[in-house]
Amino acid sequence: MSAVTGIGVVAPNGDRLEDYWEAVLDGRTGLGPITHFDAGGYPVTRGGESSFTAKGRVPGRLVAETDRFTHMALAAAEMALADAGVDPADLPEYEMAVTTASSSGGTDFGQREIEKLWRHGPRHVGAYQSIAWFYAASTGQIAIRHKMRGPCGVVCAEQAGGLDAVAQSSRLLRGGVKLALAGGTDASLCPYGLVAQLSNGRLSPTGEFLPFDARADGYLPGEGGAMLAIEPTDTNKPIYGYIAGHAATFDPPPWSDRPPALRRAIALALADAAIRPGDVDVVFADAAGVPELDRQEAEAINEVFGPMAVPVTAPKTMTGRLYAGGAALDLATALLALRDQVIPPTVGITSPVEGFGLDLVRDTPRQAPLRAALVLARGYGGFNSAIVVDTRRT
Repeated sequence: MSAVTGIGVVAPNGDRLEDYWEAVLDGRTGLGPITHFDAGGYPVTRGGESSFTAKGRVPGRLVAETDRFTHMALAAAEMALADAGVDPADLPEYEMAVTTASSSGGTDFGQREIEKLWRHGPRHVGAYQSIAWFYAASTGQIAIRHKMRGPCGVVCAEQAGGLDAVAQSSRLLRGGVKLALAGGTDASLCPYGLVAQLSNGRLSPTGEFLPFDARADGYLPGEGGAMLAIEPTDTNKPIYGYIAGHAATFDPPPWSDRPPALRRAIALALADAAIRPGDVDVVFADAAGVPELDRQEAEAINEVFGPMAVPVTAPKTMTGRLYAGGAALDLATALLALRDQVIPPTVGITSPVEGFGLDLVRDTPRQAPLRAALVLARGYGGFNSAIVVDTRRT
């Protein structure tokens, strides 16, 4: 178990923590037409773009040397440290750690350099291409900037990676780490990034993102994410909540007769947190927006908790799926929900699938006593992850 003492957020509907939270509670979406490039010729033309700009929030040298996904990670890390009231210079450098999640690295930076290669030749490719596209770039740049030289790493599990990164950092605190930065950001709304995402066949051709709805036909992509400052449980500062339990599983091959492994991840996370299903007050769903995946998730939730037994929400309907940043943002949202004792809404769902048996919190926030939340994430390729956050120290 570890304590979350600070949060930094960059999202399509708010590029600072409280701005994002206000937008979520107001039901304000960040989804709209893609404007970073001309997407008119692509099957998907809508997504969750953030208004975030690196100027003034990231050192100018790093703006030129790194990709947008790293700019977002650096800014979110700064916000998390400030929120936690931590100055890394006050701590032993080998007792601080960084773990981030990444999907495909710096796609926008990489595309620009590849275009230079084909148009002008190899002498026009910048030296920073070798590191800016790299999936571990954000971890490296955060660690360098704040001289956090303890155990650092990166998790590549697509949408599930953000939860796994936080769990890994939580485990590192058992080995003497005094401060960990963990989470993930992603910024794949560029031609190369969008084409790579289209290959999974799960993006919405109608430009809607309606998980657990009868009209669901896929999801919309987004950019952003969150970073968390994590400290030992004996801290005397205010906390958002404790990382109480985690589990990760992997689905069997599609041609197998075995069921998906999300249910097992939920059960193992609850066991790791030493709580029962009835102790969970809200579930933040992965909410793929793909009918079959939604059905699988609903079945897993019902098998553990029972039909209509626990409120379920998916605030990502206001941001799109952020890949490596998505689960980290969901976890940050769950911690804010615990802080303010309110369940944020799922928006846009007008025809919920009744057979799913979910108590879906729709359109408006729901006030409720909240002590523990379960956050779920599934990554393309078979990754499943579940984290329990709790206001109680056990």
